[in-house]
Amino acid sequence: MLPGYRRRILITPAPGIVSAELEDDYHRMVVTLEHDNDVVTKVVSEMKRSPWTLCPGAISKLAETFTGVGLAVFGSRGNKKQNCTHLFDLALFAAAHANEAASVAYDIFVSDPLEGARTATLSRNSKPVLDWKLRGEVFLAPADLAGQRLGELNDWIAGQHKVGAEAGRILRWAAIIAFGRSMDIPAGIPATSFPGGACYNFQPERAATSTRRTGADVDFSQPGAAPLADLTKWFEGSSGAA
Repeated sequence: MLPGYRRRILITPAPGIVSAELEDDYHRMVVTLEHDNDVVTKVVSEMKRSPWTLCPGAISKLAETFTGVGLAVFGSRGNKKQNCTHLFDLALFAAAHANEAASVAYDIFVSDPLEGARTATLSRNSKPVLDWKLRGEVFLAPADLAGQRLGELNDWIAGQHKVGAEAGRILRWAAIIAFGRSMDIPAGIPATSFPGGACYNFQPERAATSTRRTGADVDFSQPGAAPLADLTKWFEGSSGAA
């Protein structure tokens, strides 16, 4: 297996309920929305693995943010940085697919740098969708993105169809998070060692008392390892994690 960052997301709708689950090197978490086909009546989430000791407090914040909100307006709800950004995104994905019939499985891979360049790929339901090459945060390929930075993709994403836009948002965020593989973040380090305000855990009122968990990180580049391994059937045949 190529060394690199791996992330999987599984979105599963059913009548009146939809869940979205994520696992990567640093997180495993799931969000479930109960709804009446229009408005979310209940938000339940779980952090099965999280990198900081105070991350689980974001569960109640997510419920506060989205309970009673219409599915169609989830994307304009705001307050992302006051939430766990990963739970927040899962809630958006779940809402976007709430009234669909079929599950959606995303498989994401971002290689470790080789001669300064990284490859970032995304498959949807085992079919390749995106294949990027980057040097740092700057695109080398595809040609229509060459020279742009990851943070400059909003216009490109806005010009994509629904599936393409969702895929672009997912892979962009994964490519940013993947930089964490080059960082040494020892267990016990306080959250104040990083810039504040980026998410629930890093807000000033709790960063000083939140520390890095022991054993929170998993390297899915190891043979036989895979995110959401208990749900592997949804990802069989994907080309993104070879």
